[in-house]
Formats: sequence, C-alpha cells, structure tokens
Amino acid sequence: MKNKLQQLCDSYQMEFMTDVPLDGHTTFHIGGNADYWIEVNSVQGLSAALRFCCENHLPYFVMGRGSNILASDNGFQGVILHIGNAFSSITADGDTLTCQAGASLTAAATFASRKQLSGMEALSGIPGTVGGALFMNAGAYQHEMKDIVTSCTYLDSTGTEHILTQEKLNLSYRHSFFTEHPDCIITSVTMHLQKDNPEEILSRMKEYSRRRKEKQPLEYPSAGSTFKRPEGSYASKLIDECGLKGYQVGDAQVSEKHAGFVINRNHATCEQVLRLCRDVHDKVLAETGYILELEPVLLGFQEGEISCS
Repeated sequence: MKNKLQQLCDSYQMEFMTDVPLDGHTTFHIGGNADYWIEVNSVQGLSAALRFCCENHLPYFVMGRGSNILASDNGFQGVILHIGNAFSSITADGDTLTCQAGASLTAAATFASRKQLSGMEALSGIPGTVGGALFMNAGAYQHEMKDIVTSCTYLDSTGTEHILTQEKLNLSYRHSFFTEHPDCIITSVTMHLQKDNPEEILSRMKEYSRRRKEKQPLEYPSAGSTFKRPEGSYASKLIDECGLKGYQVGDAQVSEKHAGFVINRNHATCEQVLRLCRDVHDKVLAETGYILELEPVLLGFQEGEISCS
C-alpha cells in the first residue's frame, strides 16, 4: 500500500509521508501517528487520492489546520489528506471572494480587508481553514459562515466534482451538508461580502482579536470551544455554575479563564481529555438537566466507540 500511495503522489507531485505524529498537526497538540499523510496541492491530485482510497477500501480523513479535532492516542489507521498551504489560493472579483479550502480564515479575512470587503471580521480569529469553517458552519460573535457563503465546490468519495449553492448547504448551528456527508471534501468556497472602508474593517478585526485574547485561554493548546451550545443556555455558563472551572484530569483542564474551553496544560492525552469531558457532562446533567455534546471532531475512533455519558 505504501509503495502504491507513493507512486500516486509522485504522479501528481504531492508530498507523501508515513507515521506522522498528529500531535504536531492539531491545535490541541494531542494524537498518535497517522499511517499515511498526503499534502494535497490540486483538485486533480485530491480526486486521484480519493479514488485510490475508495478502490482500496482505505480509510481517509480530511484535515486542515487541525483546530477542531481531538485525535486518538492510537493515531489514525488510514490516510490523512491534508488541505493546507499548498491548496490555499484566494481571489476576489468585485464583492465576491473565492478561496481554496486550505486557505486560513485569518488569511482570507486579511485579503478581504485589503480589497475593502467586509463580512469576515468576526471569523478572522478562528484558527481554521475556510473549508473546515464551512464544514461546521463556524461562527463567532453572532456571525457565521452561513451569513456570507453563496456556494462551494466539493468532491464526492469517487473523486467527482460537484457544486452546491447556499440553499442546499443546509447550514445551521455547527451543521452543514458536509457534517451529514463526511466522505465529501470541500475544495473551494465562494462568499459574498460588502464594500466598506478598509480602516473600519481593520478596526473591527482588531477589536474582535482583543476580545478573544481577553476572554479565551489562547496561551494554551486547545480545540477551541469544547462543547456545543445547548438550546436555552451556554456551555461555559453551565460548567462554571457547577464549579468546574479549573477541574483537571492529568494535564487536561477546564480553563480557569473560560469554562467553555478544555485546555492542554502540558502533555495531556486524548484519554485524559475524554475522561474530563465525561465528568463535566455527567455533573452538568445531574445538576442542571442540560446535556452537553462535544464540538470537536473525533479522529481515530470507531463509530459508537466514544460517548460522554
């Protein structure tokens, strides 16, 4: 399998690696090794890699900046298709911005500001890619991807390209067409923005950045918000009310700065994070009746293997 994957990557001039430590590629700094790693640099190469995985019944997982992922200590037995800097072009045409899926949200927002385009300021501090942000309909400060996305292109598991318009993306809180079809891979995203004064755009970006630094534990590795917002309340509020700020299992800790974040204080393992999350889930349920659901994508686990209860 290794030799065949190497030959495929050579054909499309894609970098290929084996036994890649995932803790160096996730913002949580957690995870064992991935068997295989492909650095995607073109739609054609990605399509060929998908067909290969499909034909050989080889599991694959799409990773951007690793910002919303909790990877197993046992790693991933399959192929990581990394959509990053080699697949991150950004172009503007009037008030329309088109980004390859590997472009970071910060890079896209900065590019937009230079083109005097507003609409991405609140998203600019989210440490993910544009493709990953659309996958989960990322949002912050009452702004979401669904507010600006008009369409996207994606590949299905056979490597065939499709286009989805906004109304078919089924965007809602941390949900999209792609969370229902995780075998499909976003390749580009088109957004409609508004013309505005570039100084005012930059001012808003700086203000959102200030608010993040003030309230979020950015000095520690994490996967961002650890629990989804339950209907009728907020995860951080419930966790704080249950006296769980600072609660720790090994090197995994509920942030003392923001209870909605579980942080890696030093060398936390995935097992420690999951054990902490189960404890938080159980205490919040027992004391408030609210059920907290994990927000990060779990990588390297069998379906049904993980539960917070």
